[in-house]
Amino acid sequence: MVRAILLAAIFLMVAAMSLVTARYQARDLFIKNEQLVSQKKELNVVWRHLQLERAELSRNARVDQIARDTLKMTPIAPARTLYIRESSPASSGGVD
Repeated sequence: MVRAILLAAIFLMVAAMSLVTARYQARDLFIKNEQLVSQKKELNVVWRHLQLERAELSRNARVDQIARDTLKMTPIAPARTLYIRESSPASSGGVD
């Protein structure tokens, strides 16, 4: 009878330790999950900021302004345009 009580007490202690370990692991996993959710939210905010920045940097007006100011480019003017016409072989007087 004493042996059965001793075995039951040992089993009870092992079960209690197992329960404590399981609860600790559950808390640890919950904390890690909350940290990852928080990190995901932060990364989403950064991603949206980067998308807005990319859209702003690729605006046509900004590209045009940089081309004019930094690269000293000017718009095309018809007076400064040189048109080259391709002559056909028959009209160039070529030999057959």
